[in-house]
Amino acid sequence: MKTAVVICPGRGTYNAPELGYLSRYFADTGLLARFDAMRAKADQETLTALDAAARFSPTKHTRGDNGSALIFAASYGDYAAIDRAEVEIVAVTGNSMGWYTALACGGALSPENGFMVANAMGTLMQRSMIGGQTIYPWVDEDWMPRPERKAHLLDLIDRINARSGARLYLSIDLGGMLVAAGDAAGLDAFENAVERVQGRFPMRLANHAAFHTPLQAPVAAQGREALPKAMFGQPALPLVDGGGQIWWPGSSDVSALYDYTLGAQVTQVYDFTRAVTVAAREFAPDLFIIAGPGTTLGGAAAQSLILAQWRGMTNKADFKASQDESGLLVSMGMAGQRGQVAAR
Repeated sequence: MKTAVVICPGRGTYNAPELGYLSRYFADTGLLARFDAMRAKADQETLTALDAAARFSPTKHTRGDNGSALIFAASYGDYAAIDRAEVEIVAVTGNSMGWYTALACGGALSPENGFMVANAMGTLMQRSMIGGQTIYPWVDEDWMPRPERKAHLLDLIDRINARSGARLYLSIDLGGMLVAAGDAAGLDAFENAVERVQGRFPMRLANHAAFHTPLQAPVAAQGREALPKAMFGQPALPLVDGGGQIWWPGSSDVSALYDYTLGAQVTQVYDFTRAVTVAAREFAPDLFIIAGPGTTLGGAAAQSLILAQWRGMTNKADFKASQDESGLLVSMGMAGQRGQVAAR
């Protein structure tokens, strides 16, 4: 039996290739029906209808009030599909909104309450739509760390935020990339100041608010009003949050877990790189399993392991060699890899 840390993805991972993901992979029809009933009660389109649409609609499927629910369900369904006779899950973490999914996978929330948290927070963010996000790499194309580039970018973010009439913050430390978030003036200033690289960066993220910044304080407050503390309980598995803290089964302060989830997790930097580093060093798993939907988190997870110098990796070639030898990362959003961990 192999040990594994499960990583739950965040927003932006349910796209056109993922249309129909729930019908293909979500095995618990009863749970999906309960998710649909919760959506219908809130006068929202059901997941079944969204997933079964004739064509993917970016304006519909990537909205916070739809995308968060679709991604939570797809990720939780993948987690439930992992073959426990072959894989021992030793910890769970996630990226950004994936923290809500991790809470459910790790047992701190029931599946229904986890869905309620993800759906409510996605809906509240969509209604407010405060600010936006842009993403930019600081490692080179071979994933070699360039710390001087990272330092320059972080300094640029701080300098822009210090200007009158502009707000900009580091939102997510995402492996070899930085996600900056702020208002329109701050985002425009950042994108105009950096060099265009790899033909696509800086990349403004559609339908994304200024997650993990002080700009989201009103959304965090609304979340605390809508979601009771009683929903939360002790985790059944260790959970690694966006600050690298481990929430241990049987000894976690549930009030503090609630406060973090609907407080600092919303308004402060989400350090995915540190979460993966802590998970690797603390639990030393044989595998890192990235739940679906999508495949875009694999690069950030691999870059985080390189930055941690996990198993001596220092660049993309090292990671590829390790991946070819041991299949260190398993992405359940890739059909060819899914079968390595999913129950038949």
